[in-house]
Amino acid sequence: MANPTPSCRLYLVTPPSLAGDALTSFVDALGAALNAGDVACLQIRLKDRDDIPAPDAEIRRVTEALIPIAQAHNVAVIMNDRPDLAAELDCDGVHIGQQDAAYKDTRATVGADAIVGVTCHDSRHLAMAAAEAGADYVAFGAFYPTTTKSPKASARPDLLQWWSEVMETPCIAIGGITVENCAPLISAGADFLAVSAGVWNHPQGPGAAIAEFNAAIGAAMEQAQTAD
Repeated sequence: MANPTPSCRLYLVTPPSLAGDALTSFVDALGAALNAGDVACLQIRLKDRDDIPAPDAEIRRVTEALIPIAQAHNVAVIMNDRPDLAAELDCDGVHIGQQDAAYKDTRATVGADAIVGVTCHDSRHLAMAAAEAGADYVAFGAFYPTTTKSPKASARPDLLQWWSEVMETPCIAIGGITVENCAPLISAGADFLAVSAGVWNHPQGPGAAIAEFNAAIGAAMEQAQTAD
């Protein structure tokens, strides 16, 4: 059975590009989002669909602008793929993929107190290895089609259900998640929903998206409690 009392939070991911004046408007969008409801983390991921990253100077510029806003709302800032920049810019943690730095090296770079999350695609083996190594969370996906990146794998909600039943390390669901399609992932046991376009491209704006996502999480918890 799925986690009987789903406890799920939002894990925001930046748009793939915040170059030039885009950062100014995004600062306002982020503020609106974080004022609208509960958010756990903000991942700074500045990469195009082919995983080509922005220049380091651009990543630094964006990170330095966003950290004060996020941390003022008690939202952890996670750097995508770059343990060195995470440590340099005093981020709260780093998210690494399977082709990035090894977990052991990443931990040595960012320190014992930083958050380290690991992409595990649809693999139970990769996830268990990451958890046993000490990862603070594992990320599964993509669960739905996404325009943000080219997914290397697709995953099903039953993977989240299995993980929540056998492991204590939190899991994140990634890939094309919107207000309309998130309910099965919450009910299956996702501890976090990683969302990018589903918030920033929401027709009523990011604040409305955050409010609706949190309402969906609350509804799933209420439904689970009623089923008990």
